[in-house]
Amino acid sequence: MFKAAPIVLDAEARAVLEARVRASKTPQRAAVRARIVLLAADGVSSRQISQQVRMHESNVALWRRRFLADGLAGLDDAPRSGRPPTYDPLDRLKVVAAATMQRDPDEPEATWTYAALSEALRDEVGISRSQLWRILHRLDVKPHKVQGWLNRRDDPLFWERVQDVCGLYLNPPERALVFSVDEKTSIQAKQRLVETSPPEAGRPCRREFEYRRHGTASLLAALDVHSGQILAQDIARNDSVTFIEFLEHLDTVVDGELAVHLVLDNGSSHTSKATRAWLDEHPRFVAHYTPKHASWVNQVELFFSILTRKVIRNGNFASRHDLVTKLMTFIDRYNTTARPFAWTYTGHPLTTGNTRDTSARQH
Repeated sequence: MFKAAPIVLDAEARAVLEARVRASKTPQRAAVRARIVLLAADGVSSRQISQQVRMHESNVALWRRRFLADGLAGLDDAPRSGRPPTYDPLDRLKVVAAATMQRDPDEPEATWTYAALSEALRDEVGISRSQLWRILHRLDVKPHKVQGWLNRRDDPLFWERVQDVCGLYLNPPERALVFSVDEKTSIQAKQRLVETSPPEAGRPCRREFEYRRHGTASLLAALDVHSGQILAQDIARNDSVTFIEFLEHLDTVVDGELAVHLVLDNGSSHTSKATRAWLDEHPRFVAHYTPKHASWVNQVELFFSILTRKVIRNGNFASRHDLVTKLMTFIDRYNTTARPFAWTYTGHPLTTGNTRDTSARQH
């Protein structure tokens, strides 16, 4: 009867193999191979090992032989055979260079497609669209996609304004209210031509693509930062006259003994001569402007996001009046349970590990 050659382990090899078996991050195949060698070293037969590790006896014998021949290195996977790569590293560099190169401004096509890129590399590399996709996919290069971004204009007061606004959120002045104010304009009153179908098992809600538009509406809203309450009104025009009328309304509804701090972006109605003159005439109103292109610092934008998701995006409105009615009804209901946003910015740079530090959420 065939008898496998015995395996003798020194202390160092046994410690390595036992560590592989215990470690939770060891790949399963590596842990099984280590266990085979340990059992064999303890005198367990290949047949018994086969039953314990649930591997065919011939495979058990294979890993015993490989360990005897090459030690711990014999338990690693051997290089697999296969045809040599069609495209060498230089070809791959040419593919990446072409994919990341800006298109000729004189060409009508402004964005690369895989077909156009394959054609451009036909003489130099000669590569198919599918192989082109595989190479770029492994490198996470997507020449067919374009992501928008906004280049922040130089604003010497950027950090000063951010600190000022965030200071109002974190440490509000005594005997004062802080309002985050802005407009949400051009809200479309869309009515679907066919009634929306409700969701069913295995099928989402189905909404008709075509719609009839009954005009647009605009809201001017003020968020009481430290209570979460919203004061809003439908506006016909987004100009200084309308904004000043809204400020005058705030002046009447807010206790006259309280100061009013306004967080505003740099919209024309907020920075016009008429608005600044009105603010000068009403010293209890203090304007705090966000930096240029940084209206995201304004907390009322968070409420507008809620309004868009819950009312506007999937809403169906028979008229402009219907749209405004539903917006105001939602705001009234929102105010009954409104709570302030938790501004949790800690002052640390945003990284993968602390994305929660710069979030704003509701308690």
